[in-house]
Amino acid sequence: MYKVKFGGKKGKTINLVESPNMVAIRTKGNKDINETSLNRSSQKVMDKMEEVAAFPEAGITVQRVMASSDLESTGGTRERDDARATLKEDDNIRFAGRVLQDSDSGEVMLYTENFFVKFKDDVAEKDCLAVIEKYKLKVKNKLPFAPNSYFVEAPEGTGLEVFEIAEKLLAEKQVEFCHPELVQERRFKGVNPLQWHLAPTKINGNVIDAHVNIEKAWTLTKGKGVVIAVIDDGVEIDHPEFAGRVVHPFDATQNNNAPTPRSDDDNHGTACAGMACATGLPNGASGTAPEATLLPIRLRSGLGSMAETNAFVWAADHGADIISCSWGPNDGKWWDPMDPVHNRITGLPDSTRLAMEYALTKGRGGKGCVILFAAGNGNENTKNDGYASYPGVIAVAACNDTGKRSVYSDYGDSVWLCFPSGDFGWPPFQHPDPLSEGVRTTDRLSRAGYVDGSYTNSFGGTSAACPGAAGVVALMLSVNPELTAPQVKKLLRDSCVQIDKAGGQYNADGHSKFYGYGRIDAGLAVENALKTAQPAAADIAITGSVKFNTGREAELKDGALIGDAQSSARRVLGFRLQLKPTAKGLKLKYKVNASASGITESGEAGEYVGASDAKRRIMGFALELEGANAGQYELIYAARLKGRKTLAKAKNGAWCGTSKKTGQTVEAVLVSLKKK
Repeated sequence: MYKVKFGGKKGKTINLVESPNMVAIRTKGNKDINETSLNRSSQKVMDKMEEVAAFPEAGITVQRVMASSDLESTGGTRERDDARATLKEDDNIRFAGRVLQDSDSGEVMLYTENFFVKFKDDVAEKDCLAVIEKYKLKVKNKLPFAPNSYFVEAPEGTGLEVFEIAEKLLAEKQVEFCHPELVQERRFKGVNPLQWHLAPTKINGNVIDAHVNIEKAWTLTKGKGVVIAVIDDGVEIDHPEFAGRVVHPFDATQNNNAPTPRSDDDNHGTACAGMACATGLPNGASGTAPEATLLPIRLRSGLGSMAETNAFVWAADHGADIISCSWGPNDGKWWDPMDPVHNRITGLPDSTRLAMEYALTKGRGGKGCVILFAAGNGNENTKNDGYASYPGVIAVAACNDTGKRSVYSDYGDSVWLCFPSGDFGWPPFQHPDPLSEGVRTTDRLSRAGYVDGSYTNSFGGTSAACPGAAGVVALMLSVNPELTAPQVKKLLRDSCVQIDKAGGQYNADGHSKFYGYGRIDAGLAVENALKTAQPAAADIAITGSVKFNTGREAELKDGALIGDAQSSARRVLGFRLQLKPTAKGLKLKYKVNASASGITESGEAGEYVGASDAKRRIMGFALELEGANAGQYELIYAARLKGRKTLAKAKNGAWCGTSKKTGQTVEAVLVSLKKK
């Protein structure tokens, strides 16, 4: 048995066992095994195998060796080892290796001779490199998303020793996390007119009113200025629906800037991208954010690969506001409650977790990228999916064209909301046929995609739901770019409409394991984002007036000195101040020290504070911002005091002048509000 730890020395242990009847086959040139010319002996071996998993980006297929009909099976590894020996002799086979499986779930795991290792933050770089050298490892990359993180490789031929090396590395006192690059098969969250999910429509005479209220949102914004990263199997960036709105394309698997589809089945990413940000050409399809910018990232590598990690880091470092992921672990058969895959648990590798955390906290200039994941299509609990259930992520379930749960959609406490998608009828579950084929979105151009044409009407699954919801988030950030990732998640909770109240099993907090907090309402989401929007610094000013002993009140002007120091009769008695416009999370408080009456403080905006008798004077004042957004501003103020040539200055609640009973008379004041 081999062991891997995710989460450090006290983290979760994954136990791996060697499969007695599976072989991992890699071709030379990483070609598809079915397109590779094999010798006669190899072909005979392949005829007695069945594929159980594929990693096309690496040219690897995992095959199960079936017991020979003419030989009695030993029940051990004989057939497997014989097959390996034969395949290794083939000039077009690079290797035929053993396969590991999760001891609990049976999930196929590929390992490489690479490691992810993170040292504690306070360890000097030279000490990190010394530990790496101690184990005869070579640094492939120093990783930017977490301090003291490295991607390292062991010498070729190390094989299964990588697990022992990783265990010893993790035991080093300087090391925080370490695990081999462990790769699982990555599955898209798709199942297989029109855009009923966006607005009310009629299909085949049936009125469909199960939409996300997009038209109300579009009266305010269509997402311009917001960048949506779609991590998927490749995007047809030349599709006219994306023209002029593609930035920083990246292929994380091939490590180049060409994320276009490469394989015949690379159809999924184009459909997902269209759900988020297709422009809506005549007779075309519109995404929920048709003016948003698309950042396409091709990822055909398996779960847990370093390419997966690099995809998140690329998105965060190249301006993505939102990251949409319609993929994840293998789903069980949604129609078969007894499928053991339903109980498989897929952990989140430390390398990927830290990359996601980097995006969630460092992206968008520290406000955090918003990451959405498709909940899954296995009719199973999301708690088993370490990706969709990660706390910072927004997990999106699927609902159908009648406002009910799509039969395949995953469920659980991690589901945050749902978005309309395709569905299936299934009599054994008493689940009726849907009214539509699915949802309409972009397809690969011409004959290359799902259908003959550049659009498909039958896209579905939580794969469609996730980017649709990502587009709604883009609309929110378009009207309020200051929202942090946690704030977006909270606002989404308040921007959903409960559907299927009879069957949704909503709890006291308004959460349903099937629908999250309900079906997202795009119009409500944009309204809620606007309500919390902080006006730009140039739009917020301190206004009001300054009162003098002559009885005159002069209008306050930001940054201007108000008062006449050359007239001894012109003394400041007090002022009335307010923020204009008023802003949520921001309140102005001011206090004045006047002769005889002492210190008085404002209660309401615009209230006069100071001396009421023209014979009195003020000797000091203090201004302060309060509220959740106060820290974003610098409040600076100054006074010209009688007999002094230079201005007395203060800021952010400090006294300008004096708070004592005696002091110099204030003859003029200046107030300025600036964004930090």
